[in-house]
Amino acid sequence: MDDVYDSEDARAFLQQYIDQHGYLSFLDLQVESMTPGEMVMRVPYDDKLANRGQGNGNVHGGIAATIIDTAGGLSVQASLDDPIDSGVATIDLNVSYLRPARGDLVATAEVVRIGSTVGVATVDVESKVPDGNQETVAVGRGSFRIFRPDDS
Repeated sequence: MDDVYDSEDARAFLQQYIDQHGYLSFLDLQVESMTPGEMVMRVPYDDKLANRGQGNGNVHGGIAATIIDTAGGLSVQASLDDPIDSGVATIDLNVSYLRPARGDLVATAEVVRIGSTVGVATVDVESKVPDGNQETVAVGRGSFRIFRPDDS
């Protein structure tokens, strides 16, 4: 498994999956890096992802939830012995919004534990905030059902 992370092949394979996924490609989700147990993803800021009216210009909270769900689940899947033929589905997702985001969302997912049927990951999301600083804008934790190739 470590050999997979020694090349760009795993990141490129995952990016291709995202690019062919309707919603994730709409967000322009990018895989920045992958190592065993950790993944970094980015959603570039775009006006189409921002709120209107009150909170004008702030990234919609659903985008942060999506990147937390996606980075968490894919970090669990990428940590499995057979990540390509395995799969994951979200069981539970908790998102805490800490402050408004006004720039790219950068999510760092860390695998907490991989069990026989469930994996857990935590995710921190950073972005530019209204005062111009880069800060953590959301945190999340997800539990993911693992589907292995030998599951009946």
